[in-house]
Amino acid sequence: MKRMKLYEADDQMISLIRDNYNVLQAMQAFGINLGFGDLTVKQVCEAQKVDTHTFLLVVNFIINGYRHQGPDESVSIPTLMRYLRASHEYFLEFQLPLIRKQLEDALQEDAKMQMLILKIYDSYVRSVLTHMKYEEKTLFPYVENLLKGEKKADYDIVTFSKHHGDTTSKVQELKSIIIKYLPANVLANNKLTATLYHIYNIEEWLQLHANVEDDIFIPAISHLERMVEQKDVSTKISSMIHSSPEASNSLSEREKDVIVCLVQGMANKEIADHLFISVNTVMTHRRNIARKLNIHSPAGLTIYAIVNNLVDISKVVL
Repeated sequence: MKRMKLYEADDQMISLIRDNYNVLQAMQAFGINLGFGDLTVKQVCEAQKVDTHTFLLVVNFIINGYRHQGPDESVSIPTLMRYLRASHEYFLEFQLPLIRKQLEDALQEDAKMQMLILKIYDSYVRSVLTHMKYEEKTLFPYVENLLKGEKKADYDIVTFSKHHGDTTSKVQELKSIIIKYLPANVLANNKLTATLYHIYNIEEWLQLHANVEDDIFIPAISHLERMVEQKDVSTKISSMIHSSPEASNSLSEREKDVIVCLVQGMANKEIADHLFISVNTVMTHRRNIARKLNIHSPAGLTIYAIVNNLVDISKVVL
């Protein structure tokens, strides 16, 4: 029985299973063990150290396609990571090998046909494996660094989404061949029918797994990236402000004059004429300023000049 309902923290956990038994696989991926009696979703999640909001977000998405509107700042990215990793382990270490054994058993009387079918199946498994191993080796370490406030300059979640390819074509071919051509006797037909059911089931769950990544995980990481980037900018400005007195004292009066001219939009020749020095001297001062302050952009110098009261903001040329 499936019941289209938006489940909440105060609902009994048992009701989720009674209404939608296929949620059991999601619970397993979250690390929620059975034997929780009549406890609510919140009580079970808290007892088993699972973020309640994130659990309900994923479960409601799986059951009835509910999507949170806009960035969900309450989602627990570590909880999502554990869920995705556990799902990978379930598919790669248990479900996919189990289906292969079932195919071997159902086709054991026809060695050539068995070899051909397994070849198609193994190709499908490799495509799933490639996708999941990419996440394990590249995406998840990237996200772990983001959670520490560190962002790689040459990678982002958009890059991952480009690697998020479709793996359904191979499994569709496999299902079609089994349905159209393979059953030869009653026993083989029964075994293949049972195996086919599992193939349909895992295909559905792998699609749901991909949808959770696309509709919940990727938006959450995109939001985290923006937060880290904003924090990085704020940290740099804060560092500039707190280090400014010492840096200001290390500048000569002439170097300060050059900064004022620069933030007012003057070119090197204009600065030289204004300060009655040569263009070469202006360039030397600019190199010394960049070296002492470790600021190389006009915007950075403008912030420095405003923070250190070298120039009134009304005179700044943007």
